[in-house]
Amino acid sequence: MAGKKTGSGEESDARKVKQRGARRDLDALRERRMQAAEMFAAGRRQIDVAVELEVSQQTASRWYRQWTEGGSEALEGAGRAGRRPRLDDTQIEVIREELLQGPRAHGFATGVWTLGRVAIVIERVTGVTYGPTQTWTILRTRLGWSRQRPARRAVERDEDAIVAWRENEWPRIKK
Repeated sequence: MAGKKTGSGEESDARKVKQRGARRDLDALRERRMQAAEMFAAGRRQIDVAVELEVSQQTASRWYRQWTEGGSEALEGAGRAGRRPRLDDTQIEVIREELLQGPRAHGFATGVWTLGRVAIVIERVTGVTYGPTQTWTILRTRLGWSRQRPARRAVERDEDAIVAWRENEWPRIKK
């Protein structure tokens, strides 16, 4: 097997990462289907299309069937992949404004947002229910927010006393 590394697993791991992180280029896929439509219109055979565009014979056959039934428009594609989001951009902006008011403005006891609290606000504002995972996805991908943790420091903390202790007492105790 030329080109394959065996034993180390490096190549297969790299391939997995590449596949997991890759996004489909919908414009490139659409362009390839349009090329196929032009080739079919020019009288090219399905096998020629499959070889030249580096697709399977089944794909070329499916494209040909779609092209004969609906022309080039049938090969345009949906224009997007996956399920449509339940919240549109206007609703996301309303949610952003509500979240910027802070948790206390929404009746929560502390000033810390949790995924559960954000999900409650989203449901109140839009009527759409989300679990913690979907709520986090909305915060991260649609709002561009990241996880922030409050600093856990005592209110009584005296920075000058801490510095003095580190410089004077700690070296004495450390000996």
